Amino acid sequence: MNWHGQLAVITMPEEIDMSNGAEIQDGLLAALGEHPEVLVVDMTATTFCDSAGVRAIMLSHRRAAAEGSELRLVISSAGVHRVFSIIGAGQLVQIHPDLASALAA
Repeated sequence: MNWHGQLAVITMPEEIDMSNGAEIQDGLLAALGEHPEVLVVDMTATTFCDSAGVRAIMLSHRRAAAEGSELRLVISSAGVHRVFSIIGAGQLVQIHPDLASALAA
């Protein structure tokens, strides 16, 4: 995790699925445990994300909101963006096309 003031950035792997979804969720919750004002989930390198990954990220969003933090996503893959669009995540979480725009928001 990298810090930019009170903003933390956590980088996701190339693939998020059942094999690492629980580990991803634990990592995101641990990052939120450090109380950043904003947690940016950098999925720039992520080319595949199944329901386990979506679940981990959306549960983390719920925890962030409950603790007064904000969660932002960086998604550059059209396929991954489509998965989050289908479930309506963009209505709950800011989705950015690159890290610079997520940091500047």
